[in-house]
Amino acid sequence: MSVNLADRPIETVRSEVIDQLIMNYSHGEISYEAFDRRLDQAMELANHQALVELTSDLPLAVDKAFVESKKQDLAPNFVAGEAEEVDTMINIFSSSNRGGAFRVANEIRYFSLFSSTEIDFTDAVFSQQEVRIKMFSLFSSDTIYVPENINVAAKAFCIFASIDNSAPNNGVSQVRSTTPTPTIIIEGFSIFSSVNIDLKRSMKEKFIKMADSFKKMFS
Repeated sequence: MSVNLADRPIETVRSEVIDQLIMNYSHGEISYEAFDRRLDQAMELANHQALVELTSDLPLAVDKAFVESKKQDLAPNFVAGEAEEVDTMINIFSSSNRGGAFRVANEIRYFSLFSSTEIDFTDAVFSQQEVRIKMFSLFSSDTIYVPENINVAAKAFCIFASIDNSAPNNGVSQVRSTTPTPTIIIEGFSIFSSVNIDLKRSMKEKFIKMADSFKKMFS
């Protein structure tokens, strides 16, 4: 006997609805405009029945091929191998950006004085499960962007400063993956500074990118 719809976790229902929307859009069953509109509703609705009705007219159900593709798409960008032990960034009255598909060192040290430092891990390649960022930020504004599928632990000391960690743990996927999940541990000092840790891509952008990727694969 199946569980009553109203008694199921709302986020589980939401995830299933979004998966079915992606499945049908990627196979050409609904237009991009319809997919975009229903995706917005699926992310906002808090009613079980209203969520389910978003996919009630769609012909395709999620299959094993979709589940496997989703596992690969949501898995962290992890490639086992050698990486630099230490990567250093120094900014004094300046700004710098580290981003793109760079291989992440075991430890990143950055010194920011009256500066702006940005580290973007969105497309970075991780080679180890634990990465440490040792920071010293004084009168600065720093930003660390992370992908949805890694963990972040902020352990730095703040003195007249702030660290805003808005990154989720383990992403939003309900699909288990055998790929190791990297963890970024942020340590050090933030003095008269602000450090913002966030996703560069919104959840909606992530879903749309995934849907477009599947559409190319299935078309």
